Amino acid sequence: MDIDELNKVKILHRLKKIEGQIRGIQNMLLNNRSCSDILMQVAAVHSALKKINQLILEEKVNAFFNFTEDTSLYQNNLDEIIELIIKFIK
Repeated sequence: MDIDELNKVKILHRLKKIEGQIRGIQNMLLNNRSCSDILMQVAAVHSALKKINQLILEEKVNAFFNFTEDTSLYQNNLDEIIELIIKFIK
C-alpha cells in the first residue's frame, strides 16, 4: 500500500518526535530520573505510536473506498482492512 505524500510527511514528522522522546527516555534512565517520570514519557511515546497506527489505518480505509470495481481485489482489500482493524483494536 502506498501512503499519500501528505500523510507520509505527517507520519515521518511524528516518528522524528518519537525518536527524540526515546532518546530523552534513555537519558532519563542514565540520569536516574524517577520511575514515575520515565513511565510518563513511555506512555507519551505509546500514545504517539498509536496515533501513527491510526493515520496508516485511515489511509488504508480511504484507499479502499476509492478503489477499483474489481470484485476479487475489492474483497481482498476488505479482508485486509478487517484484519488490520482487529489487530489494531487488540
